[in-house]
Amino acid sequence: MKAILALEDGRLFEGRAFGATGTTTGEICFNTSMTGYQEVITDPSYRGQIVAMTYPQIGNYGVNPEDAESSSPHVRGFVIGELSPVASNWRSRQSLPDYFVEHNIVGIEHVDTRALTKHLRSAGAMRACLTTELDREAAVAKAQASPLMEGMDYVDEVSTPENYVWTADSRRFALVNASANKLSGFETLKDVRHRIVAFDFGLKWNILRRLRQAGFEVDVVNSRTSAEAVLAMNPDGIFLSNGPGDPAALGYIHEEIKKLISKKPVFGICLGNQILGHVFGGTTYKLKFGHRGGNQPVKDLRTGRISMTAQNHGFAVDADSLPSNVEVTHVNLNDNTVEGIRHKDMPVFSVQYHPEAAPGPHDASYFFEEFASLIDQTK
Repeated sequence: MKAILALEDGRLFEGRAFGATGTTTGEICFNTSMTGYQEVITDPSYRGQIVAMTYPQIGNYGVNPEDAESSSPHVRGFVIGELSPVASNWRSRQSLPDYFVEHNIVGIEHVDTRALTKHLRSAGAMRACLTTELDREAAVAKAQASPLMEGMDYVDEVSTPENYVWTADSRRFALVNASANKLSGFETLKDVRHRIVAFDFGLKWNILRRLRQAGFEVDVVNSRTSAEAVLAMNPDGIFLSNGPGDPAALGYIHEEIKKLISKKPVFGICLGNQILGHVFGGTTYKLKFGHRGGNQPVKDLRTGRISMTAQNHGFAVDADSLPSNVEVTHVNLNDNTVEGIRHKDMPVFSVQYHPEAAPGPHDASYFFEEFASLIDQTK
């Protein structure tokens, strides 16, 4: 079946539909990861977005429950160059088209994703319509009538409705013999070292896995949980998760986190970093086309160390807006945007990228141990 991707500026891309049929709208963005399409699709930070993958062939290893980052997909639509006709992997439990049909996600293949990406890099991220039903003119009009990302609060849509303690298996497995496809077993988890509260603004499951692997017991709470309720739990530390939408639209969250930063050690990732920027008195702004992929170079200004990082964000903290008692600790080497901040007087720090990866490199995984050490120092 024919499908059309229409951008709000009138640029059109035609291709072949896969997965569900219908019409969807959202902000169109691109991801440069070479693997990990399932993690991208199930990342809550993509709420409200149509995602284009720059890697040419997608779907070749299928879908499996172990690699999901949440209980369901969050992308509004999916744009690729070529859909693999075969899902060939011993862990695969479902093909990508079948997964999209199950979850009512519209996909389009045979798109020139290189041309699309170059257009978005030049013109900037914009609203789009992906449809199997509308003609070209109607699709463009639909894109133009859809909501802007600026000012949108998608956190309420993706945060957990009920608080819970993370108890899912966090052990990492290894192969005893790759050719035999046999598991040798699982790594032994560390004993619980600290108990923390994690705010779920769109929390990826691999963050929870990595926190548990680092010795944290994690109580996950809804995004609207009050500071008083968190302090009543008396955690050793507080974690602020990734999530979707515009961080400037989350004033109700900023107010609660302000009450916590002087009381407990705090670590934030992605949206958590942007929220802390606002809490400290700074501002955020929308990037032209965002950072999404597993190949973003980041420099630690404290050590000079450079890491390749996994990222997924369309907003950034304005360094010039931060007060003098907040230090910029990391910068993106592609565009010099803020990638990490730390308060000089309180045990509070954050990074804009994803040290848990999934997908992406593991260069920055040391931050989970850094959080544990910070809690040790404050006890």
